[in-house]
Amino acid sequence: MGNTEIQKWTVLKEEDVSPSPWFPLLRHTVKLQNGNIIDDYFFAPLGDVVILVALTPRHEVILVKQYKHGLGDILLELPGGMQQKEKSIIESALNELEEETGVKATASQLIALGKLANNATKTRQITYGFIVFDAEVTTVQKLDSTEMIDVINVPAPQVLQMVKDGEIWTVDSVAFILKAALLYPDVFGV
Repeated sequence: MGNTEIQKWTVLKEEDVSPSPWFPLLRHTVKLQNGNIIDDYFFAPLGDVVILVALTPRHEVILVKQYKHGLGDILLELPGGMQQKEKSIIESALNELEEETGVKATASQLIALGKLANNATKTRQITYGFIVFDAEVTTVQKLDSTEMIDVINVPAPQVLQMVKDGEIWTVDSVAFILKAALLYPDVFGV
C-alpha cells in the first residue's frame, strides 16, 4: 500500500466500433496513471437499467419469466429494462413495470433501493433498483416485439428461498431481492 493517489485514465481517442444499434461498442486509446498507453481498450456503453421489487398487498413478489438470448435460457427475474429514450430513471421504472407486468404505479410509490454496476470494467451501465408496495395488476402488458413474458406472483419468503436455491440467479435480481430483504426483513420472513 503506497501513498500514491489513484487517478483516472486519460482518454486520448474514442472510436465507435458498434456492430449494431443493439450492441454499442467503443474503442478507447487511454493513458494510464503510470504513463503507459493502451490503444485497444474496448467497452460497451450499454445505457442504464431499472429493476423493480414489486410487492402485492399480500407481500407476493411479482416476477417475470422470459427467454434471454444472451444465455439461451428461460429465466425468472424481477421486472425491469433499459432506461427509455427521453425518459428519466423514474419514468422508465414506472413504464417498464406497467409494460412487463400490467402494474400501474406512481412515482410516489417508488422507494429507491440504490444502484449497482454489473461489470464496471467492460460496460458503462448502472442498474437502479426500486421497491414498490401494494402493487396490483390494473392493465394489460404492453410487450416489445421481442418479448414474451409470463408474470408470476410468489410469496416474498419463497422468493428469498428461490435465490438461495439458485432458481433466481441473474445478478441484478439477486442483488435487489437480497437488499429488499435486508431493508424489510418482516416482509421476507428474515
